[in-house]
Amino acid sequence: MSILDIVHYGDPILKKKCNPVTDFKKITKIIDDMFDSMYEAEGIGLAANQVGLDMHLFVVDISHTDETDQTHIFINSTIMNKNDDEEYFQEGCLSIPGITLDVLRPKKITLKYQTPDQKWHEKKFDGLLARAIQHEIDHLNGVFIIDRVDHKHRKKYKKDLKSIASIQAKKRVEKKSKEKGFFL
Repeated sequence: MSILDIVHYGDPILKKKCNPVTDFKKITKIIDDMFDSMYEAEGIGLAANQVGLDMHLFVVDISHTDETDQTHIFINSTIMNKNDDEEYFQEGCLSIPGITLDVLRPKKITLKYQTPDQKWHEKKFDGLLARAIQHEIDHLNGVFIIDRVDHKHRKKYKKDLKSIASIQAKKRVEKKSKEKGFFL
């Protein structure tokens, strides 16, 4: 298992709608690496595009709470139903470090998804798990928490976002340089 680099705001893959998973043979290692990467970054959820992978896959672990004692893997997921009862809750994001925002989301959802065994499931989720699922699905659709707040709040973080994007751009250039065999 290995720790994957988490990409940050400004990386083009984070604004892209991810492709469905079709080849399930190779995802076991990817899933293990994603969990390791999420734990290393002290997160509770991680979408594949946050580690540079264009696939509709995310993992969630909120076992530190009283809600559940298991980890979750969601592949090719779709929210089938959202409860009308919504609430604000402060969310952070591994791809936008240092920024937390109050985000309005439905308290309960119904999700259709696949598991690594390729079986389809449809299940209702609520609480922190429902919120984490919605957050990660947003990522897979190219949506950030900053996109979920009003213009006034977005403007407040504009400078921070530019700084994060600038750092991410430098990392992309360094990575491409290393791949080509020269270093900056």
